[in-house]
Amino acid sequence: MSHMQNPSQDCTAADLPATPDFPPITDHDDHYDGDKLREECGVFGIYGHPDAAAITALGLHALQHRGQEAAGIVAFDGSRFHSERRLGLVGDTFSKRDVIERLPGTAAVGHVRYATTGATILRNVQPLFAELNAGGFAVGHNGNLTNGLTLRRELVRNGAMMQSTTDTEVILHLVAQSKRNRFIDRYIEALRAIEGAYALVALTNKKLIGARDPLGIRPLVLGDLDGCPILASETCALDIIGAKHVRDIEPGEVVVFDENGAQSHKPFPPMPPRPCMFEYIYFARPDSVIGGRSVYDVRKSIGAELARESHVEADVVVPVPDSGVPAAIGYSQASGLPFELGIIRNHYVGRTFIQPTQSVRELGVRMKHSANRASIEGKRIILIDDSLVRGTTSKKIVKMMRDAGAREVHFRIASPPITHPDYYGIDMPDRAALLAANHSIEEMRDIVGADSLAFLSVDGLYRAMGEPGRDPANPKYTDHYFTGDYPTPLTDLNRDDNQPRQLSLLAEAS
Repeated sequence: MSHMQNPSQDCTAADLPATPDFPPITDHDDHYDGDKLREECGVFGIYGHPDAAAITALGLHALQHRGQEAAGIVAFDGSRFHSERRLGLVGDTFSKRDVIERLPGTAAVGHVRYATTGATILRNVQPLFAELNAGGFAVGHNGNLTNGLTLRRELVRNGAMMQSTTDTEVILHLVAQSKRNRFIDRYIEALRAIEGAYALVALTNKKLIGARDPLGIRPLVLGDLDGCPILASETCALDIIGAKHVRDIEPGEVVVFDENGAQSHKPFPPMPPRPCMFEYIYFARPDSVIGGRSVYDVRKSIGAELARESHVEADVVVPVPDSGVPAAIGYSQASGLPFELGIIRNHYVGRTFIQPTQSVRELGVRMKHSANRASIEGKRIILIDDSLVRGTTSKKIVKMMRDAGAREVHFRIASPPITHPDYYGIDMPDRAALLAANHSIEEMRDIVGADSLAFLSVDGLYRAMGEPGRDPANPKYTDHYFTGDYPTPLTDLNRDDNQPRQLSLLAEAS
């Protein structure tokens, strides 16, 4: 039996959830960047390398954009598991030599996390770890289970004692309660019970395991470093360590690495994959390759389609940095208008900056974005952003452009209107808070203060992905946030009327 070293001991009374199922609520909406979408997690794993923990830390650095509130690494040295889970950025903890030295071993899994709501507490930081009858088991999860609450209630009724408020812990308990003999069979049985989106990395005292949901909603790639297998959310995590990108883990695939080599399991009936479109629009780093497509090239194609669909007479194309830059380049190239950095982003503003008064909070957007007056004064500008969620930041940026002397501001959004919430691992507000779900294009234009407003069409987005358009009978991507077409059952959502809020609460650390 393995033993965990340095376990987390932070479950004080103040940390306990408000109910047995749900954590207390912490509202981040007053933050000046509160209307930008956030991916909840990134995962990384490596097997058979003497510097497993250090390499995992580097991989997590590359995945930091997928979660900035907490990070964790679990390593195995052949006899014991070692865990370091901390709040804050990867570099705040895992760049320190003494921390890496406390993570010896040749196999490791890591996780970066963003919490949508609820207290950010150490017991929710992944990878989660448990001692099972066959030995230690650590798991990190990117995604969200749409039947996590239902399974959680059943497990608790049957005697399970939950130590966190994450749906990831459901997977631990399902594996623990399985009656199968082989561990991999227990793991697959647990996967067959869950619904929704997941990319998982798991570590036992003998194996590194990766798994991807049957539709491939969340990404997971396989790499190779000097013969050692690597699992990661994106290829940019392979690039930072000099690893080779071997392939994507296929939708519905379970891969296992141990001393005997690699095995691939396909426990689910094959179905047409539907990867998440927002990985291409916003979440993934532009230097990553997902599904064989360069994210940077897709975003430029999106901008070109936007120019073809909704061009207007103007002088310059200006991106909202950083996510709007590739689309603005594509728009500029397709329209023939010059590209200008009319907004400069300050990369050194954190989410914890103190804003003590309303007047200071109203200046918050200027701490992160400032106008480059020389590029926009007296000009008609086309302002490009990746998405429009609540509209609060967009309104401030449009005003900033006008205050800097822009003669006209034409706002173009490099995605369709977001009209439906997400339950698969994106921090997205309820429908009541989505601007496009409650207002017409003209009403939204008036709210953000632009001279004109246009979104990319759904078909235009598909064309940018190399498709002729969206086939309603067989959509190639997960696109419910634009269409309302959810690709999986929403078991928890359909249980009762208040489930949407409960789903968002439980999704806080997936």
